[in-house]
Amino acid sequence: MFLAMSVFLVTLLFVIWQPRGLQIGTTAVAGALGALLVGAVSYGDVLTVVGIVWDATLAFIGIIILSMVLDEIGFFEWAAIRMAKLSRGSGNRMFVYILLLGALVAAFFANDGAALILTPILLAKMKYLRMNPLAIFAFLMAGGFIGDSASNPLVISNLTNIVTVGYFDIGFVEYAKHMFLPNLLSIAASIAVLWLYFRKDIPLQVDVSTLPEASSVIKNEAMFRLSWFFLALLMVGYFIGDRYHLPVSVFALGGALIFLAIATRFRAVEPLATIKTAPWQVVWFSIGLYVVVYGLKNAGLTDVIASWITALNGEGTMTAVVGTGFLSAIISSVMNNMPTIMIMDIAIDHVGYAGNEALVYANILGSNLGPKMTPIGSLATLLWLHVLAHKGVKITWGQYMKVGLVVTPPVLLVALLGLV
Repeated sequence: MFLAMSVFLVTLLFVIWQPRGLQIGTTAVAGALGALLVGAVSYGDVLTVVGIVWDATLAFIGIIILSMVLDEIGFFEWAAIRMAKLSRGSGNRMFVYILLLGALVAAFFANDGAALILTPILLAKMKYLRMNPLAIFAFLMAGGFIGDSASNPLVISNLTNIVTVGYFDIGFVEYAKHMFLPNLLSIAASIAVLWLYFRKDIPLQVDVSTLPEASSVIKNEAMFRLSWFFLALLMVGYFIGDRYHLPVSVFALGGALIFLAIATRFRAVEPLATIKTAPWQVVWFSIGLYVVVYGLKNAGLTDVIASWITALNGEGTMTAVVGTGFLSAIISSVMNNMPTIMIMDIAIDHVGYAGNEALVYANILGSNLGPKMTPIGSLATLLWLHVLAHKGVKITWGQYMKVGLVVTPPVLLVALLGLV
């Protein structure tokens, strides 16, 4: 346990610190090699981990490539301007509409897609509207929060969802049915709590007349029109895949590559540049960190957590669901939700999946919302902070946690009660 925990802590330290621009994927792979060298994991364990995460990883690549192509043709910028104009100059309406846009982007393009694509667009538009620093901070924090809190409704909305669905062999439709109400309540609670927290910083009026027409930011009209049809067709594909028990990545990655080929044919993107700029480090981060965490599983951490879940289970459904969700949330906020979701999945599997299906969904809610309490809790938050830093916006740990620790618990509780 000491060796496995030491490798994990050193790996996490370098992921957070990133000395001299050290990439998170490189650090995670180095940590995985370290776990192999000290005997915390075996080569067989590495193959086991790859077997668990390959579908999620390939699906994630597909979702990000699709998002990048849509971003290139102006899809997300068009949506952001449309939302801003719909507010008719009301700062409070704009705040709510931007959160709804973030929820939609997170649902269909994953929380990481929202962090990578939507954040710089929102920042640029807020600066264009000459909002003061407090207002910009409020909109950015709220936008970053909704990206994770609304990443529950579909299998493709978060890497954690895909990993868990693959581990327990849950269908696309089955997952969506269980998560519809909790996600709806999570969005509603997020908007309400965030508005209450930031209400004094939200401007009453914003001059949206200075914004360009939404249609003016579309870079390829033909591809823009086609994208709506393609996205609808892709969603149908997910349901067909569920019917025939096909991996999510078949449609997520396959669809993205087809869309990239079509965009290339319409000369809307440079395919090699798009593929090259995709966040490949996230792939290595995902696989590498899972290998490191598997060492903790071998050292007995999952057995300890399974005993805690068993104790919660003996106190009734509500206690078990809420307790499991908050347990997952707390672990995620300390050691990142990527390793947490696998550790908790294995622990719940030890307890027994049959009859405990609600605990699986509680784990997902905890792993998706709980990380918002700290800057290291989720990969999406790390990406979000990285994007903002490159745009000259520095958000300190103190500033982040002051919001996260207050806003996250009530939203998570409402979502978990919806699951119950």
